[in-house]
Amino acid sequence: MPCLFGLLALAFPRIAILLLWFFTNFFTGVYRDLILPILGFLFLPLTFLVYTYLRYTHAAIYGTTSLVFLFIAIIFDLGLVGGGHLSRRRST
Repeated sequence: MPCLFGLLALAFPRIAILLLWFFTNFFTGVYRDLILPILGFLFLPLTFLVYTYLRYTHAAIYGTTSLVFLFIAIIFDLGLVGGGHLSRRRST
């Protein structure tokens, strides 16, 4: 079941964030104010999920493995945004 949720989170990160927000305490105590979760939800949802997971599990954010996961999440987020722009440009 966790693998299925992981794949769904990769495909639909905003839905995963909403499910985690409403049905778990995953975000409790990670963020002080509401602005950072809202910005993460809107602009970089997969990076937001990875960063929250790293903070929630108290992993070292500056460790090599953590940074690799963060960079991969950023690449996925920016690739999904940029890919739509590139496909629109080619079709016209």
